[in-house]
Parts: sequence; structure tokens; C-alpha cells
Amino acid sequence: MTRGGMVKSKDETERRCIVSREAEPKRGLIRFVVSPDGLVVPDLAEKLPGRGIWVSADRAVLEEAVKKKLFAKAARTQVTVPDDFVNLIEAGLADRVVHLISLARKAGGAVCGFEKVKSWLADGHAKVLLQASDGSERGKGKLWTPEGGRWFGHLTSSELGLAFGRESVIHGALSGGGLSKRVVEEANRLMGVRETIGGEGSAGKGKTTK
Repeated sequence: MTRGGMVKSKDETERRCIVSREAEPKRGLIRFVVSPDGLVVPDLAEKLPGRGIWVSADRAVLEEAVKKKLFAKAARTQVTVPDDFVNLIEAGLADRVVHLISLARKAGGAVCGFEKVKSWLADGHAKVLLQASDGSERGKGKLWTPEGGRWFGHLTSSELGLAFGRESVIHGALSGGGLSKRVVEEANRLMGVRETIGGEGSAGKGKTTK
């Protein structure tokens, strides 16, 4: 079991977090690189050149890395950490989740709106239930997590709206497939970095709101 509570897979690629010093699955970590001018840059897509520095996708762990100047220690050189660093990372992760949900929508693998989501849940088509963190608890309580699926409630209604091309969305659902898997992985990282919104937890596996 990892620091973030994820179960390790025997064949899963791992990296060592510079804070915990423990090897963890890459999907639960965030990669950083140091730019030529010494700036620490989050590499959320894991495509930037340079030696990777890995930190658990956890707000407290990231804040500890900044406070104890562990990025400089890992890079073995002087580095600059941007102001409001953890919030910048959170915003970047949220953008990635919104973008992936949007791609799933365009591919026919996502719907929004209470009735459409309820229909997908009823016929077993939905594998992931998405609900806005600032939505009505009464309204959200009328839907339920897909059996064996996931529930995520850490995007705001405006963020979900962006994903679906609308001003505001409270309820959404994803079908299965590769894009949904990527949404879940990125959403898990966002869950660890984002502070609780609206007084409720961010996400859960098998959480029932019915």
C-alpha cells in the first residue's frame, strides 16, 4: 500500500518520492523538471526533457517539499520555486481533468444533466459518476455510484461546465474505456492536491449517494 492508499500492482512502474523516500506507482506522483534557468516546472504530462523529480500527489507532501527546499536537494543545484506553487499545480491538474472529460464527451463517452446521467446509471452504461462540489446535496443525493465504479465530486460546477461546453454542470457520467481510465487517474491526483471544496470529500470508490 502506498502513502496515498493506492494498492501497488506488481508490474506497475514506480518512482521514488523525494519527501517520503518511498517508491510509489507513477500514477500517484507528480513529475517535475528544472528548466535551464533554474525554475522548478511541474511536468503533468510527463513529457518534458530533463531529469525527473517526483513528489506524491498530496498537498501536504508538496508543501513539505517546498518548505524543506527538497527540490534543490534533489536537483543538486540552486532552484527557484514559483510563488503559490501548490495552487498552480492544482489548477494545472484541474485543467487536465476538464480537458479529458471534454475529449470523452466528444467521443460519445460522457453525458451531463440529471436525466441523462440517471438513465446511464440505470442501464449500467455509466462507470464513473461526476458531481459538482458546489451542487445541491439534495439533488446529488438522488443519484448513485455505478456498481463497481467510481464517484468524483472535486470539480466545481463551472469546471464541469467547461468540460461539457456549458456554463454550469452539476451531474455528469462517463462510460468505460481508455479515456475514462485517464480521467480517473488524473482526478485521483487532483483529489490529493485540491483542498476540500464545499465542506465535502473529493472522491471515493464505491461511494453511494443514493
